[in-house]
Amino acid sequence: MISGKTVTGIILVAGNSTRFGQNRNKNFENINGKTILSYSINAFGNNPYIDNVIIVIKEEDRETIKKIIKEEKINKKIDIVIGGSSRQESVYNAIKVVASDIVIIHDGARPAIKQEYISKCIEEMNSFKGVSIGVKSKDTIKITDDDGIVIDTTKRSNTWIIQTPQCFDTKILFDLHEKYKNTEVTDDCMILEKGGYKVKIIEGDYTNIKVTTYDDINIIKEFLKEK
Repeated sequence: MISGKTVTGIILVAGNSTRFGQNRNKNFENINGKTILSYSINAFGNNPYIDNVIIVIKEEDRETIKKIIKEEKINKKIDIVIGGSSRQESVYNAIKVVASDIVIIHDGARPAIKQEYISKCIEEMNSFKGVSIGVKSKDTIKITDDDGIVIDTTKRSNTWIIQTPQCFDTKILFDLHEKYKNTEVTDDCMILEKGGYKVKIIEGDYTNIKVTTYDDINIIKEFLKEK
């Protein structure tokens, strides 16, 4: 349980869906009668720890997303923020308007996220300034140089595939985004790592995949049926 702290959920849907290959936003793809985005809105909108939700979008998707929000009938305040040209900029645009103590950030294209992982992520904020869901790698991971020559092999039991949601102290995350705004990072955990903060990883499960290519649709359909 997290006591006396307010929490804002941030759902990112401002990407270009380039690898999806269908010339449309993958978050609007219909799966088992609902859009991909609808599942994420429901998961965050119905979590008891989350006070309000921000959805980060592309301007041209505004009307479609407003319609999806209305259809879901979530009894929490849901705001829309326009994203930037990168994930990093999109997160920054959102946290600039957050008043809560904690933010929990999620890829809208991970529709199979379970409530237990959202809650665990937030609960761990009692002890850490940054928390992420992840799964242990099933494969051996090798590190190479720029020419593809192996320079190291990770210990599989300590090698994680990072997912979302990721949870942060809002002020710390905002300050570090300001500090590293000209440094390329692939997720917000990396920003905290650069700032010298410890990031806790909670083990999730392999159903929490991100829809990236069109082939992922058939996989996620099965996971959502089970959910």
